[in-house]
Amino acid sequence: MGIIKKSIKVVNIKYKKNLTIINPVNIYNCEFDENVFVGPFVEIQADVKIGKNTRISSHSFLCEKVKIGKNCFIGHGVMFTNDLFTKKKYKSKKKSSWLETKVGDNVKIGSGSTILPVKICKNVIIGAGSVVTKNISQPGIYAGNPARFKRKIL
Repeated sequence: MGIIKKSIKVVNIKYKKNLTIINPVNIYNCEFDENVFVGPFVEIQADVKIGKNTRISSHSFLCEKVKIGKNCFIGHGVMFTNDLFTKKKYKSKKKSSWLETKVGDNVKIGSGSTILPVKICKNVIIGAGSVVTKNISQPGIYAGNPARFKRKIL
Protein backbone atom coordinates (compact mmCIF):
# COMPACT_ATOMS: atom_id res chain seq x y z
CA MET A 1 0.00 0.00 0.00
CA GLY A 2 1.39 3.41 -0.97
CA ILE A 3 1.56 6.55 1.06
CA ILE A 4 -0.95 9.24 0.17
CA LYS A 5 0.50 12.73 0.40
CA LYS A 6 -1.39 15.97 0.53
CA SER A 7 -0.41 17.92 -2.53
CA ILE A 8 -1.03 21.36 -3.87
CA LYS A 9 -0.50 22.22 -7.49
CA VAL A 10 -0.76 25.92 -8.15
CA VAL A 11 0.93 27.05 -11.35
CA ASN A 12 1.11 30.44 -13.04
CA ILE A 13 -1.77 32.26 -11.36
CA LYS A 14 -2.46 35.97 -11.07
CA TYR A 15 -4.01 37.20 -7.85
CA LYS A 16 -4.59 40.25 -5.72
CA LYS A 17 -4.50 40.46 -1.92
CA ASN A 18 -6.08 37.96 0.46
CA LEU A 19 -6.26 34.83 -1.69
CA THR A 20 -6.84 31.78 0.51
CA ILE A 21 -6.33 28.29 -0.94
CA ILE A 22 -6.85 25.15 1.13
CA ASN A 23 -4.91 22.18 -0.24
CA PRO A 24 -4.99 19.80 -1.97
CA VAL A 25 -6.00 21.63 -5.16
CA ASN A 26 -5.14 21.76 -8.86
CA ILE A 27 -5.10 25.39 -10.05
CA TYR A 28 -3.31 26.76 -13.09
CA ASN A 29 -3.15 29.71 -15.52
CA CYS A 30 -6.10 31.60 -14.02
CA GLU A 31 -6.84 34.91 -12.26
CA PHE A 32 -8.23 35.83 -8.86
CA ASP A 33 -9.38 39.24 -7.66
CA GLU A 34 -9.02 40.16 -3.97
CA ASN A 35 -10.53 38.31 -0.98
CA VAL A 36 -11.13 34.99 -2.76
CA PHE A 37 -11.38 31.66 -0.93
CA VAL A 38 -10.80 28.28 -2.60
CA GLY A 39 -11.58 25.13 -0.62
CA PRO A 40 -9.83 21.77 -0.84
CA PHE A 41 -10.16 19.26 -3.69
CA VAL A 42 -10.94 22.02 -6.21
CA GLU A 43 -9.68 22.19 -9.78
CA ILE A 44 -9.58 25.54 -11.56
CA GLN A 45 -8.29 25.42 -15.11
CA ALA A 46 -6.69 27.92 -17.47
CA ASP A 47 -8.45 31.12 -18.53
CA VAL A 48 -10.76 31.15 -15.51
CA LYS A 49 -11.35 34.50 -13.79
CA ILE A 50 -12.77 34.79 -10.28
CA GLY A 51 -14.16 38.11 -8.99
CA LYS A 52 -13.49 39.66 -5.59
CA ASN A 53 -15.12 38.41 -2.39
CA THR A 54 -16.01 35.08 -4.02
CA ARG A 55 -15.92 31.69 -2.30
CA ILE A 56 -15.36 28.38 -4.12
CA SER A 57 -16.29 25.42 -1.89
CA SER A 58 -14.61 22.02 -1.83
CA HIS A 59 -14.81 19.41 -4.58
CA SER A 60 -15.80 21.91 -7.29
CA PHE A 61 -14.52 21.93 -10.87
CA LEU A 62 -14.16 25.12 -12.93
CA CYS A 63 -13.12 24.28 -16.47
CA GLU A 64 -11.50 26.61 -18.97
CA LYS A 65 -13.39 29.72 -20.11
CA VAL A 66 -15.40 30.26 -16.89
CA LYS A 67 -15.79 33.80 -15.55
CA ILE A 68 -17.23 34.29 -12.05
CA GLY A 69 -18.33 37.76 -10.88
CA LYS A 70 -17.80 39.39 -7.50
CA ASN A 71 -19.53 38.44 -4.23
CA CYS A 72 -20.40 34.95 -5.48
CA PHE A 73 -20.67 31.64 -3.66
CA ILE A 74 -20.01 28.32 -5.39
CA GLY A 75 -21.24 25.42 -3.24
CA HIS A 76 -19.58 22.04 -2.71
CA GLY A 77 -19.20 19.79 -5.74
CA VAL A 78 -20.34 22.29 -8.38
CA MET A 79 -19.28 21.27 -11.90
CA PHE A 80 -18.85 23.68 -14.81
CA THR A 81 -18.59 22.45 -18.41
CA ASN A 82 -17.39 24.20 -21.55
CA ASP A 83 -18.59 21.78 -24.21
CA LEU A 84 -22.11 20.65 -25.07
CA PHE A 85 -20.74 17.46 -26.65
CA THR A 86 -22.64 17.80 -29.88
CA LYS A 87 -21.31 15.39 -32.49
CA LYS A 88 -19.51 18.12 -34.42
CA LYS A 89 -17.84 19.66 -31.37
CA TYR A 90 -17.11 16.33 -29.68
CA LYS A 91 -15.19 15.10 -32.70
CA SER A 92 -13.13 18.29 -33.00
CA LYS A 93 -11.91 18.49 -29.37
CA LYS A 94 -10.46 21.91 -30.26
CA LYS A 95 -10.25 24.60 -27.59
CA SER A 96 -11.63 27.07 -30.11
CA SER A 97 -14.92 25.15 -30.10
CA TRP A 98 -15.26 25.31 -26.30
CA LEU A 99 -17.88 27.70 -25.00
CA GLU A 100 -17.71 30.35 -22.26
CA THR A 101 -19.65 30.43 -19.03
CA LYS A 102 -20.24 33.83 -17.44
CA VAL A 103 -21.62 34.15 -13.93
CA GLY A 104 -22.68 37.65 -12.86
CA ASP A 105 -22.16 39.36 -9.51
CA ASN A 106 -23.97 38.20 -6.34
CA VAL A 107 -24.74 34.71 -7.65
CA LYS A 108 -25.07 31.79 -5.23
CA ILE A 109 -24.84 28.27 -6.71
CA GLY A 110 -25.98 25.41 -4.48
CA SER A 111 -23.96 22.26 -3.86
CA GLY A 112 -24.00 19.53 -6.48
CA SER A 113 -25.15 21.78 -9.32
CA THR A 114 -23.96 21.44 -12.90
CA ILE A 115 -23.52 24.57 -15.00
CA LEU A 116 -23.37 24.14 -18.77
CA PRO A 117 -21.87 26.90 -20.96
CA VAL A 118 -24.36 29.69 -20.20
CA LYS A 119 -24.62 33.29 -19.06
CA ILE A 120 -26.10 33.90 -15.62
CA CYS A 121 -27.08 37.48 -14.78
CA LYS A 122 -26.40 39.08 -11.41
CA ASN A 123 -28.49 38.46 -8.27
CA VAL A 124 -29.38 34.82 -8.88
CA ILE A 125 -29.68 31.86 -6.51
CA ILE A 126 -29.40 28.36 -7.98
CA GLY A 127 -30.77 25.56 -5.83
CA ALA A 128 -28.64 22.60 -4.83
CA GLY A 129 -28.46 19.81 -7.39
CA SER A 130 -29.75 21.98 -10.24
CA VAL A 131 -28.62 21.66 -13.85
CA VAL A 132 -28.40 25.01 -15.63
CA THR A 133 -28.82 24.35 -19.36
CA LYS A 134 -29.90 27.78 -20.62
CA ASN A 135 -28.95 31.41 -20.07
CA ILE A 136 -30.48 33.09 -17.02
CA SER A 137 -31.28 36.73 -17.75
CA GLN A 138 -33.72 37.55 -14.93
CA PRO A 139 -32.66 37.79 -11.25
CA GLY A 140 -34.35 35.29 -8.97
CA ILE A 141 -34.28 31.76 -7.61
CA TYR A 142 -33.83 28.85 -10.02
CA ALA A 143 -33.88 25.11 -9.29
CA GLY A 144 -34.36 21.72 -10.87
CA ASN A 145 -33.15 19.67 -13.80
CA PRO A 146 -33.24 21.62 -15.98
CA ALA A 147 -33.15 24.68 -13.74
CA ARG A 148 -36.28 26.81 -14.00
CA PHE A 149 -37.33 30.13 -12.52
CA LYS A 150 -39.10 29.59 -9.19
CA ARG A 151 -39.59 33.08 -7.80
CA LYS A 152 -38.10 36.50 -7.25
CA ILE A 153 -35.66 36.99 -4.40
CA LEU A 154 -37.49 38.67 -1.55
